[in-house]
Amino acid sequence: MAKRNPSDPNVRAFQIVQAATEQNKGLAKKKPHKKNPAAVALGKLGGKKGGPARAQKLSAKERKAIARLAARTRWGVER
Repeated sequence: MAKRNPSDPNVRAFQIVQAATEQNKGLAKKKPHKKNPAAVALGKLGGKKGGPARAQKLSAKERKAIARLAARTRWGVER
């Protein structure tokens, strides 16, 4: 037996959104993806080495330009 469409447009809109996003189908929740501990350790190690190594290669002028661009991007300052 098919469900009747409700006369209230708000209720109908809610049903449409639920159907479109499949929220009312009772889908099983996905298990969270677990990270590989070895890969995490390698990533941390590389990050600790990479930042200081890059900073040594850059001149003070280049570091200042990068920092200025980062600050403008972070705070939304347009030029």
